[in-house]
Amino acid sequence: MPAADTRFLTFKDELHRAVVDVADLSRLDTWDRPRLRREVEGLARRLAPQVDRDIPAADRERAVEEVVDEVFGLGPLEPLLADKKVTEILVNAPDQVYVEVGGRLRQTRTRFVDKAHLTRVIQRIASRVGRRVDESSPMVDARLPDGSRVNAVLPPLTLDSPVLSIRRFGEAFTPDAMLANSTLTPEILNFLAAAVAAKTNILISGGTGAGKTTLLNVLSQYIPRSERLVTIEDAAELKLRQPHVVRMETRSANLEGEGQVTQRDLLRNALRMRPDRIILGEARGPEAVDMLQAMNTGHEGSLTTVHANDARDALSRLELMIGLAGVDLPAGVTRGYIASAFSLIVHVSRLAGGARRVTRVAELRGLKGDKYRVRDIFRFEQTGVVDGDAVGSFRATGYAPTKLLDRLAAAGKGVDGRLFDDRPLLEILPTAGDNGFPDDVAPDIELTREVEGE
Repeated sequence: MPAADTRFLTFKDELHRAVVDVADLSRLDTWDRPRLRREVEGLARRLAPQVDRDIPAADRERAVEEVVDEVFGLGPLEPLLADKKVTEILVNAPDQVYVEVGGRLRQTRTRFVDKAHLTRVIQRIASRVGRRVDESSPMVDARLPDGSRVNAVLPPLTLDSPVLSIRRFGEAFTPDAMLANSTLTPEILNFLAAAVAAKTNILISGGTGAGKTTLLNVLSQYIPRSERLVTIEDAAELKLRQPHVVRMETRSANLEGEGQVTQRDLLRNALRMRPDRIILGEARGPEAVDMLQAMNTGHEGSLTTVHANDARDALSRLELMIGLAGVDLPAGVTRGYIASAFSLIVHVSRLAGGARRVTRVAELRGLKGDKYRVRDIFRFEQTGVVDGDAVGSFRATGYAPTKLLDRLAAAGKGVDGRLFDDRPLLEILPTAGDNGFPDDVAPDIELTREVEGE
């Protein structure tokens, strides 16, 4: 670490201790926090020359701001949390803090004083949501009041340092925003919108960070406002705009191992709540059985996501989940159950350069023997990588899902058959610049380098 950085961190640490020793912080939980913050900021400025009179003025001012953030917020993380363009914050060690903006991952100059400092911030985050994290309970997975998802792990489970991950969720994406980002094309969106409105059961698949939940949020906007919806999630991320929505979230067991409420528990209860549709944030385990049962017994138009590498892998994952539920059925019966539940599979991928694309929209046409009959309707064909960005084109395959189209027409949501003519829909060319990064980042976030391979 450069000597200047060492001096700054030492100064900030000593200033923080001086402020805590002098200030009356017993009022932190009172309603007048803005006034108290101003008082502490003034105190820090008065104490700074006593700690180190010769430190540069710019460093002194920066230290004052960070000390106040430390007292009232989450210390070094505050500037990152203040920038709405930052979608992920990843802390691997006190001096290894990364952010994701515009799909690209970069290391920042943000740092904690030491491992104890990082641990204190993690514990402060956990305490805000009524959770505890320490040596006896070294993992925490929680949701902050703003909807951000937090995961933290302490030693001895992590060998080198406490680690922290914060995934942030801003304003819900709109269909126009997805079109502007070329996540999909107008043709694909029009078809999916009609399918959702006509109560088609849809499975959205994709890898970590591919945008499954974002797409689910967007498609849910096409559900009629008159319907009663029940959402079930491990960590609440969905932001449905309909007026008649019941949101449910799982609960972890307490320290005595009691009180756990799983997605399966919530799903079974949801069936008694007269839902028009059930939306399961992500199928991960035995709850898949109950979701499939709901879809096969009249709860049409239900939606869920699954973590998978491609559309066919998503079906295999569902089979595995049925097995985890202890349901012992022949493979053909299990596959028939899945094939009768879903009509469409939409796969979304995070490509080179960070772009998210709907790479496949396919109809699940049932079984042929004991094999799934899956036909692509639309797909994104990647042709290469230029300057780190994936290039290629969306195209219609020429396959028209006639049975599904009849369903859409019967529901008054018919689409033009020419939509499916075999042709390219949109070509994705190399983009100029660096995908809006780092110019899009707030000026108080200092970056060092882009992570290789992104």
